[in-house]
Amino acid sequence: MRPVYHHRRAPLAGATPDRELARALTRAIAAARTAGSILMRHWHRRDFSIASKGRNNPVTSADLEADRAISAMLREAFPDYGWLSEETEDNPARLRCARVWIVDPLDGTKEFINRVPEFSIAIALADEHEPVLGVTYNPVRREMFWAARGFGCHLNRRRVRVSRTRTLRRATVLASRSESARGEWQVFRGQLKVSPTGSVAYKLAMVAAGMGDATFTRLPKNEWDIAAGAALIIEAGGCVTGLDGEPVRLNQPNVRLPGLIACNRLLYPKLARLARALPRGAGPAHRSEGT
Repeated sequence: MRPVYHHRRAPLAGATPDRELARALTRAIAAARTAGSILMRHWHRRDFSIASKGRNNPVTSADLEADRAISAMLREAFPDYGWLSEETEDNPARLRCARVWIVDPLDGTKEFINRVPEFSIAIALADEHEPVLGVTYNPVRREMFWAARGFGCHLNRRRVRVSRTRTLRRATVLASRSESARGEWQVFRGQLKVSPTGSVAYKLAMVAAGMGDATFTRLPKNEWDIAAGAALIIEAGGCVTGLDGEPVRLNQPNVRLPGLIACNRLLYPKLARLARALPRGAGPAHRSEGT
Protein backbone atom coordinates (compact mmCIF):
# COMPACT_ATOMS: atom_id res chain seq x y z
CA MET A 1 0.00 0.00 0.00
CA ARG A 2 1.29 3.45 -0.87
CA PRO A 3 2.40 5.32 2.29
CA VAL A 4 0.43 8.40 3.32
CA TYR A 5 2.78 11.19 4.37
CA HIS A 6 0.53 14.18 4.91
CA HIS A 7 -2.17 14.88 7.43
CA ARG A 8 -5.04 17.29 6.96
CA ARG A 9 -4.06 20.86 7.82
CA ALA A 10 -7.43 22.28 8.82
CA PRO A 11 -7.62 24.49 11.93
CA LEU A 12 -9.19 23.43 15.19
CA ALA A 13 -12.89 24.18 15.47
CA GLY A 14 -13.92 27.42 17.14
CA ALA A 15 -13.93 31.18 16.61
CA THR A 16 -10.23 31.64 17.31
CA PRO A 17 -8.57 28.29 16.46
CA ASP A 18 -4.94 29.46 16.58
CA ARG A 19 -5.43 31.07 19.96
CA GLU A 20 -7.19 27.95 21.26
CA LEU A 21 -4.38 25.67 20.12
CA ALA A 22 -1.74 28.03 21.51
CA ARG A 23 -3.52 28.03 24.87
CA ALA A 24 -3.66 24.24 24.86
CA LEU A 25 0.04 24.07 24.04
CA THR A 26 0.99 26.45 26.85
CA ARG A 27 -1.07 24.42 29.32
CA ALA A 28 0.35 21.10 28.13
CA ILE A 29 3.93 22.34 28.55
CA ALA A 30 3.13 23.57 32.06
CA ALA A 31 1.52 20.22 32.93
CA ALA A 32 4.57 18.34 31.63
CA ARG A 33 6.86 20.48 33.79
CA THR A 34 4.68 19.90 36.86
CA ALA A 35 4.70 16.14 36.26
CA GLY A 36 8.45 16.30 35.68
CA SER A 37 8.97 17.90 39.08
CA ILE A 38 6.95 15.11 40.69
CA LEU A 39 8.93 12.41 38.95
CA MET A 40 12.27 14.01 39.78
CA ARG A 41 11.35 14.25 43.46
CA HIS A 42 10.69 10.52 43.53
CA TRP A 43 13.73 9.84 41.32
CA HIS A 44 16.04 11.49 43.88
CA ARG A 45 14.34 10.19 47.03
CA ARG A 46 13.66 6.66 45.73
CA ASP A 47 10.49 6.69 47.80
CA PHE A 48 8.04 5.29 45.24
CA SER A 49 6.23 1.97 45.43
CA ILE A 50 6.10 -0.48 42.53
CA ALA A 51 3.15 -2.60 41.42
CA SER A 52 2.43 -4.64 38.30
CA LYS A 53 -0.23 -4.22 35.62
CA GLY A 54 0.74 -7.49 33.97
CA ARG A 55 3.73 -9.38 32.65
CA ASN A 56 6.75 -7.10 32.27
CA ASN A 57 4.56 -4.00 32.81
CA PRO A 58 5.35 -2.22 36.11
CA VAL A 59 3.63 0.89 37.44
CA THR A 60 4.87 3.08 40.28
CA SER A 61 3.21 5.47 42.69
CA ALA A 62 5.13 8.21 40.83
CA ASP A 63 3.27 7.34 37.58
CA LEU A 64 -0.05 7.72 39.36
CA GLU A 65 0.83 10.98 41.12
CA ALA A 66 2.03 12.52 37.85
CA ASP A 67 -1.14 11.37 36.12
CA ARG A 68 -3.33 13.05 38.72
CA ALA A 69 -1.42 16.32 38.41
CA ILE A 70 -1.64 16.38 34.60
CA SER A 71 -5.32 15.49 34.68
CA ALA A 72 -6.13 18.29 37.13
CA MET A 73 -4.30 20.91 35.05
CA LEU A 74 -5.63 19.93 31.63
CA ARG A 75 -9.18 18.85 32.40
CA GLU A 76 -9.88 21.93 34.51
CA ALA A 77 -8.67 24.24 31.75
CA PHE A 78 -10.41 22.32 28.93
CA PRO A 79 -13.53 20.69 30.40
CA ASP A 80 -15.02 19.93 26.97
CA TYR A 81 -12.02 17.89 25.82
CA GLY A 82 -11.99 14.12 26.15
CA TRP A 83 -9.40 12.26 28.18
CA LEU A 84 -7.34 9.13 27.53
CA SER A 85 -4.44 8.24 29.80
CA GLU A 86 -2.51 5.07 30.49
CA GLU A 87 -3.08 5.47 34.22
CA THR A 88 -6.76 6.54 34.21
CA GLU A 89 -9.68 4.16 33.72
CA ASP A 90 -10.94 4.62 30.18
CA ASN A 91 -14.26 6.39 29.68
CA PRO A 92 -15.98 5.74 26.33
CA ALA A 93 -17.44 9.27 26.50
CA ARG A 94 -14.15 10.41 24.92
CA LEU A 95 -15.27 8.87 21.63
CA ARG A 96 -17.93 11.58 21.33
CA CYS A 97 -15.37 14.38 21.73
CA ALA A 98 -13.76 16.12 18.75
CA ARG A 99 -10.68 16.98 20.80
CA VAL A 100 -9.08 14.53 23.22
CA TRP A 101 -6.03 14.70 25.48
CA ILE A 102 -3.91 11.55 25.20
CA VAL A 103 -1.39 11.17 28.03
CA ASP A 104 1.32 8.90 29.32
CA PRO A 105 2.47 10.42 32.63
CA LEU A 106 5.60 8.25 32.69
CA ASP A 107 6.69 6.46 29.54
CA GLY A 108 9.68 4.29 30.33
CA THR A 109 8.74 3.18 33.83
CA LYS A 110 11.44 0.50 33.82
CA GLU A 111 14.05 3.12 32.95
CA PHE A 112 12.73 5.29 35.78
CA ILE A 113 12.98 2.39 38.25
CA ASN A 114 16.47 1.45 37.09
CA ARG A 115 17.76 5.06 37.06
CA VAL A 116 18.26 5.17 33.31
CA PRO A 117 17.66 8.83 32.30
CA GLU A 118 15.57 8.01 29.24
CA PHE A 119 11.98 8.17 30.51
CA SER A 120 9.55 10.92 29.57
CA ILE A 121 6.16 12.52 30.09
CA ALA A 122 4.06 12.47 26.90
CA ILE A 123 1.04 14.71 26.34
CA ALA A 124 -0.84 14.91 23.04
CA LEU A 125 -4.00 16.49 21.71
CA ALA A 126 -6.02 14.78 19.00
CA ASP A 127 -8.46 16.77 16.88
CA GLU A 128 -10.91 14.63 14.90
CA HIS A 129 -8.57 11.64 15.34
CA GLU A 130 -5.44 13.49 14.15
CA PRO A 131 -2.38 14.32 16.32
CA VAL A 132 -2.25 18.13 16.31
CA LEU A 133 -0.24 18.86 19.49
CA GLY A 134 2.57 16.99 21.17
CA VAL A 135 4.69 17.60 24.26
CA THR A 136 7.35 15.14 25.39
CA TYR A 137 9.49 16.04 28.38
CA ASN A 138 12.59 14.28 29.72
CA PRO A 139 12.96 15.88 33.17
CA VAL A 140 16.40 14.41 33.91
CA ARG A 141 17.94 15.93 30.78
CA ARG A 142 15.59 18.95 30.87
CA GLU A 143 14.59 18.34 27.25
CA MET A 144 11.19 19.78 26.40
CA PHE A 145 10.07 18.73 22.93
CA TRP A 146 6.93 20.57 21.83
CA ALA A 147 4.90 21.11 18.69
CA ALA A 148 1.46 22.08 17.50
CA ARG A 149 -0.09 22.25 14.07
CA GLY A 150 1.31 25.29 12.28
CA PHE A 151 3.70 26.19 15.14
CA GLY A 152 6.67 24.02 14.12
CA CYS A 153 8.54 21.54 16.31
CA HIS A 154 10.91 22.72 19.04
CA LEU A 155 13.40 21.39 21.55
CA ASN A 156 13.36 23.86 24.42
CA ARG A 157 13.82 27.24 22.64
CA ARG A 158 15.27 25.87 19.41
CA ARG A 159 13.23 24.95 16.35
CA VAL A 160 14.12 21.45 15.13
CA ARG A 161 13.44 19.19 12.16
CA VAL A 162 13.90 15.55 11.28
CA SER A 163 17.24 14.50 9.82
CA ARG A 164 18.03 14.45 6.11
CA THR A 165 19.74 11.05 6.10
CA ARG A 166 18.68 9.25 2.94
CA THR A 167 20.55 5.91 2.96
CA LEU A 168 19.78 3.01 5.28
CA ARG A 169 23.42 2.17 6.00
CA ARG A 170 23.95 5.67 7.37
CA ALA A 171 20.70 5.71 9.34
CA THR A 172 20.72 5.54 13.13
CA VAL A 173 17.64 3.67 14.30
CA LEU A 174 16.61 4.10 17.93
CA ALA A 175 15.75 0.67 19.32
CA SER A 176 14.47 -0.94 22.49
CA ARG A 177 17.17 -1.53 25.09
CA SER A 178 15.75 -4.89 26.17
CA GLU A 179 15.38 -6.07 22.58
CA SER A 180 18.95 -5.06 21.81
CA ALA A 181 20.18 -6.94 24.88
CA ARG A 182 18.36 -10.06 23.66
CA GLY A 183 20.06 -9.75 20.26
CA GLU A 184 16.82 -9.18 18.36
CA TRP A 185 18.27 -6.32 16.30
CA GLN A 186 21.23 -8.38 15.07
CA VAL A 187 19.16 -9.21 11.98
CA PHE A 188 19.82 -5.62 10.79
CA ARG A 189 23.59 -5.74 11.28
CA GLY A 190 25.28 -4.16 8.27
CA GLN A 191 22.02 -2.54 7.17
CA LEU A 192 21.35 -0.06 9.99
CA LYS A 193 23.17 1.56 12.91
CA VAL A 194 21.15 0.56 15.95
CA SER A 195 21.18 2.77 19.05
CA PRO A 196 19.49 1.31 22.18
CA THR A 197 17.24 3.95 23.76
CA GLY A 198 14.54 3.86 26.43
CA SER A 199 10.91 5.01 26.21
CA VAL A 200 8.90 4.84 23.00
CA ALA A 201 7.76 8.45 23.41
CA TYR A 202 11.34 9.62 23.94
CA LYS A 203 12.58 7.77 20.85
CA LEU A 204 9.90 9.45 18.72
CA ALA A 205 10.78 12.87 20.13
CA MET A 206 14.45 12.31 19.35
CA VAL A 207 13.59 11.40 15.76
CA ALA A 208 11.55 14.61 15.47
CA ALA A 209 14.56 16.63 16.66
CA GLY A 210 17.01 14.91 14.31
CA MET A 211 18.76 13.19 17.24
CA GLY A 212 18.12 9.86 15.54
CA ASP A 213 17.02 9.06 12.01
CA ALA A 214 14.22 6.58 12.65
CA THR A 215 12.46 4.19 14.96
CA PHE A 216 9.98 1.43 14.27
CA THR A 217 8.11 -1.43 15.89
CA ARG A 218 6.42 -4.40 14.28
CA LEU A 219 3.98 -5.07 17.11
CA PRO A 220 1.09 -2.94 18.44
CA LYS A 221 1.56 0.08 20.67
CA ASN A 222 -0.99 2.05 22.65
CA GLU A 223 -2.13 5.50 21.59
CA TRP A 224 -0.54 7.12 24.64
CA ASP A 225 2.85 5.67 23.66
CA ILE A 226 2.94 7.35 20.26
CA ALA A 227 0.43 10.23 20.06
CA ALA A 228 2.75 13.01 21.26
CA GLY A 229 5.63 11.73 19.16
CA ALA A 230 3.44 11.53 16.07
CA ALA A 231 2.48 15.20 16.45
CA LEU A 232 6.14 16.17 16.94
CA ILE A 233 7.38 14.25 13.90
CA ILE A 234 4.65 15.52 11.57
CA GLU A 235 5.35 19.12 12.53
CA ALA A 236 9.10 18.49 12.19
CA GLY A 237 8.63 17.49 8.55
CA GLY A 238 8.81 13.72 8.99
CA CYS A 239 6.30 10.96 8.57
CA VAL A 240 4.82 8.44 10.95
CA THR A 241 2.54 5.62 9.83
CA GLY A 242 1.51 2.11 10.67
CA LEU A 243 3.29 -0.77 8.99
CA ASP A 244 0.54 -0.67 6.37
CA GLY A 245 1.46 2.89 5.39
CA GLU A 246 -1.72 4.39 6.83
CA PRO A 247 -1.50 7.60 8.91
CA VAL A 248 -1.92 7.44 12.68
CA ARG A 249 -5.58 7.77 13.72
CA LEU A 250 -6.21 8.50 17.39
CA ASN A 251 -9.09 8.33 19.86
CA GLN A 252 -10.25 4.93 18.67
CA PRO A 253 -12.36 2.43 20.65
CA ASN A 254 -9.39 0.07 20.55
CA VAL A 255 -6.36 2.11 21.62
CA ARG A 256 -3.84 -0.43 20.30
CA LEU A 257 -2.25 0.63 17.00
CA PRO A 258 -0.69 -2.01 14.73
CA GLY A 259 3.03 -1.34 14.38
CA LEU A 260 4.75 1.94 13.66
CA ILE A 261 7.35 3.45 11.32
CA ALA A 262 8.71 6.93 12.07
CA CYS A 263 11.48 8.71 10.17
CA ASN A 264 12.20 11.43 7.65
CA ARG A 265 10.54 11.22 4.24
CA LEU A 266 13.77 10.39 2.42
CA LEU A 267 14.24 7.18 4.40
CA TYR A 268 10.62 6.15 4.67
CA PRO A 269 10.15 4.00 1.53
CA LYS A 270 13.35 2.01 2.14
CA LEU A 271 12.79 1.59 5.86
CA ALA A 272 9.17 0.56 5.36
CA ARG A 273 10.19 -2.14 2.90
CA LEU A 274 12.86 -3.41 5.30
CA ALA A 275 10.52 -3.48 8.30
CA ARG A 276 7.79 -5.33 6.39
CA ALA A 277 10.13 -7.82 4.71
CA LEU A 278 11.21 -9.65 7.87
CA PRO A 279 9.61 -13.07 8.33
CA ARG A 280 7.19 -13.40 11.21
CA GLY A 281 9.04 -14.00 14.47
CA ALA A 282 12.33 -12.55 13.22
CA GLY A 283 13.89 -9.34 14.48
CA PRO A 284 12.66 -6.94 17.15
CA ALA A 285 9.34 -7.69 18.77
CA HIS A 286 8.93 -4.77 21.22
CA ARG A 287 7.45 -7.02 23.87
CA SER A 288 7.77 -4.36 26.55
CA GLU A 289 5.85 -1.10 26.41
CA GLY A 290 8.37 1.28 27.94
CA THR A 291 11.53 0.33 26.12
